[in-house]
Amino acid sequence: MKTRSLLTDIGKSLLNALWFMVLLFPLMVMKVNVTMGVAKVDFRWGNLPLVGIAAFVLSFVWKIALDWNERRGGKGQTDSGLGATKARLNGYFANPVVRRGSILVLMAFAVAYPFLFGMYHTNVMITAFIYVILGLGLNIVVGLGGLLNLGYAAFFGVGAYTYGLMWKYVGPSFVHAGINTGWLFWISLPLAGIVATLFGVLLSLPVLRLRGDYLAIITLAFGEIFRMVMQNSSDFTGGATGISLIPRPWFFNQKLPPIKAATYIYFIAFVLVIITIFVVRRIEDSKVGRALEAMREDEIACQAMGVNLVKNKLITFAMGAFWAGIAGVLMAAQTTYINPDSFTLWESIIILMAVVIGGTGSIPGVIGGAILLKLLPEYFRALAQYRMLIYGIAMILVIIFKPDGLIPRKRKQYTFEQKGAAK
Repeated sequence: MKTRSLLTDIGKSLLNALWFMVLLFPLMVMKVNVTMGVAKVDFRWGNLPLVGIAAFVLSFVWKIALDWNERRGGKGQTDSGLGATKARLNGYFANPVVRRGSILVLMAFAVAYPFLFGMYHTNVMITAFIYVILGLGLNIVVGLGGLLNLGYAAFFGVGAYTYGLMWKYVGPSFVHAGINTGWLFWISLPLAGIVATLFGVLLSLPVLRLRGDYLAIITLAFGEIFRMVMQNSSDFTGGATGISLIPRPWFFNQKLPPIKAATYIYFIAFVLVIITIFVVRRIEDSKVGRALEAMREDEIACQAMGVNLVKNKLITFAMGAFWAGIAGVLMAAQTTYINPDSFTLWESIIILMAVVIGGTGSIPGVIGGAILLKLLPEYFRALAQYRMLIYGIAMILVIIFKPDGLIPRKRKQYTFEQKGAAK
């Protein structure tokens, strides 16, 4: 029986290989060369067997992986060697001393990072921290509230443009008065969060009765509307040209060189990440967090239990937008330049992918997903043209083999024991 099944799998893999050889023939074998206005087609026949072999091997491995995934799903987590290893690691890190020691070591490495590596790596890590804040903010909306938001980059842009417009219209007054323009960063930081929160409330008002695909479409439209308004308001926002020469944060009235300025912004971003983690963690354990989780699981049952859906949806969009506004100010300070093309639908998708790949609702998962999605493209720039393909493959693999994300959230479990039963 096993031999027959193996031969069937090999036959299917051969058919897949033949199909891919036909499908990719124009792309991998045929090449058009133009010489002195004359087009000539060269046939690279050596690529054809390579396509067939690669398709056969990948198809066969994929079938084995799917069978393994099905067998793994039918067993308990501790039945496999991987599950046992995971259980041992969880038990090891359950020790408070080990857990706190690991956190201290990780924080010490994060503090020393800009001094151990150069300015390029520091700027890359600042970008990763910005996306960690964005991911944690979107995690409130998607992970806790269960509301799919495809226009999250618009709130990111609201924060960035709040700082940029402060510099464009209030900055000259600071220069004329002899005040360091770096103060605008600290003024814009809370202001951008408040403005983004207002936009979040305004967005949530017309979508309170929507869910699923309809909610996603409305939020997507909101993101595109924001980008088009910023792009076509040339007199007010600078249009497609954007806003440049945005000042970096104030540091005791000193003008920092680029390397020290990057280090300074790095530590600001690091502190904001810690604050975001603390706040989001507190939200999870609060009454509001439990209401949001109930709303995510079943809105009808949640409403029947007396939870105010309107209020909680407003809170969800407002809190998620607040952190996006904060991240927008940080991004504007790092790059010193913003334009509408920085807040496209693709940015919203990247943030959503960080949440899904890392683990929806999981704070460590979102942090890992955001850092992974921002660091890998920077350090694999040779594969930049295949970025979309790699992201798509990563999403497929995670959804099939790790549907809860790379670091899934640990749900709280409560055990009820009868008094006097265990003696």
